[in-house]
Amino acid sequence: MSDYTTSTYGDRIADVYDDIHPSTADAETAVATLAELAAGGPVLELAIGTGRLALPLASRGVPVRGIDASEAMVARLRAKPGGDAIDVTIGDFADVAVDGRFALVFVAFNTLFALPTQDDQVRCFANVASHLADDGVFVIEAFVPDLAGYRGGQRVSAMHVGTDSVRLDAARLDAVEQRVTATHVVLAGNGTRLYPVQLRYAWPAELDLMARLAGLRLRHRWGDWERRRFDASSTRHVSVYGM
Repeated sequence: MSDYTTSTYGDRIADVYDDIHPSTADAETAVATLAELAAGGPVLELAIGTGRLALPLASRGVPVRGIDASEAMVARLRAKPGGDAIDVTIGDFADVAVDGRFALVFVAFNTLFALPTQDDQVRCFANVASHLADDGVFVIEAFVPDLAGYRGGQRVSAMHVGTDSVRLDAARLDAVEQRVTATHVVLAGNGTRLYPVQLRYAWPAELDLMARLAGLRLRHRWGDWERRRFDASSTRHVSVYGM
């Protein structure tokens, strides 16, 4: 995918993103947890997308700003009730190119891994740290890498099988670079659509080290937004970092 850029995923998937990733009870729990962590203070969402979390946060009276690389995703946010009221900066979220300090900065739904290199991820931590209020926190929701599903460095998964459409995920793994190159394939009566994505995954311990380099420490790690215990069986984590 030599032509893949920071905005490719969002630009391609924006018009169907909310259909593929609808709001769920888990998202509602995420909003409640984030609102509690923000404690009324200003919030910055990295990769705000279509506003799946930002809009319900704002509806609770929490002041929210956002960053996203995809103008197409932000246009979907703007088209929703209340979307025009959220200040969004277009750009690479690793730069955290906004003014001010925040009680909460967060990046959800594995999106930290959209940053293509370890250097980019380390830079993101450092820039977030410089924008946190003294008692502010940086929250990351991400999957725990599981390489067992890959055979010969590749994997195909059936994510949805219906009477009118099928959605497959085809992925290749580079375990040396910790990189996954994948495409969501949607097969339907009106044709085939491809939604490419590239991820550079990191284990929780690696994220903790990135945080330490930025002057942050791990305050909490939960197995999900319900704050269940994180253990060896957990497939994802919600990690909370602060000064």
